[in-house]
Amino acid sequence: MRRPSIRQTRGARAVREYLDTLDDAAFGAASDVQPKFTSHSDPASQWTAARKGPAFFSYSDNYLIDTDHGVILDVEGTRSIRQAEVGSTKTMLTRVKDKFDLVPDWMIADTAYGSGPMLGWLVDRKIDPYIPVIDKAGREDGTWTRADFDWDAQNDQYICPEGHALKQFRRNYSDPNRGPTGKGTARYRALKEVCQVCPSKQKCCPNADARKITREEHEDARQVARDLAKTAEYQIAMKLRKKVEMLFAHLKRILGLGRLRLRGPCGANDEFLLAATAQNLRKLAKILPAPQQTRKA
Repeated sequence: MRRPSIRQTRGARAVREYLDTLDDAAFGAASDVQPKFTSHSDPASQWTAARKGPAFFSYSDNYLIDTDHGVILDVEGTRSIRQAEVGSTKTMLTRVKDKFDLVPDWMIADTAYGSGPMLGWLVDRKIDPYIPVIDKAGREDGTWTRADFDWDAQNDQYICPEGHALKQFRRNYSDPNRGPTGKGTARYRALKEVCQVCPSKQKCCPNADARKITREEHEDARQVARDLAKTAEYQIAMKLRKKVEMLFAHLKRILGLGRLRLRGPCGANDEFLLAATAQNLRKLAKILPAPQQTRKA
């Protein structure tokens, strides 16, 4: 019986790791969408065209970085898909807290991390999100957007610029399951008879009988991020992001990690971890320079 070649052994290991990570949130369970293509030699990798060029199979390297010193605290390799990359942030923050008892006061990230569930997760843990919010509530026809309406949290309603209330429910239900649950997407509506005689109807809902506004489950956390975006600290945080992007630039240009040499999720994580270790050692050499030896006369 012939022994399997090294290439066949590597391929078999990558397939085994793919099967082992099908239920992992960083890989197989990151999305329910069927991949367009699957690599026969490394099926856990993701077919992506994120660079706006020819598509290729890849993994994503995710860092948790201390922006004060530019030190990498944790590394997590995932599929090159937004859901997996965002989920890795929760994994790294939890792991750093459990291992080093470190909890950040704030977090900096790009718009991909500005979804409602992610912002809600951060706000619940008292972490200020200096993150641009993913907001698709804007209108291009010049009519009033959701930002023009005031939110009345005490009465669970929106107030339009004309002073009218938009409510989700206009009666008290004896069954709590039929009333406000605080989960999912809630719809707030104005009264039809009020909107029909409103002098600002053409600015509000010219093509509808009454104005409707949707409110996401994590809208409070999204509003926290919007309020932080108006502060001077937010501008400082955006400048600190350069330290994060610089580490990824060094990873490719100086360390030469333009492509991976190992297959499978474990191989990708090993290479990412070794690269982060090398970057931290470079940083350590700058922070703590070696003592100079004095020469004897």
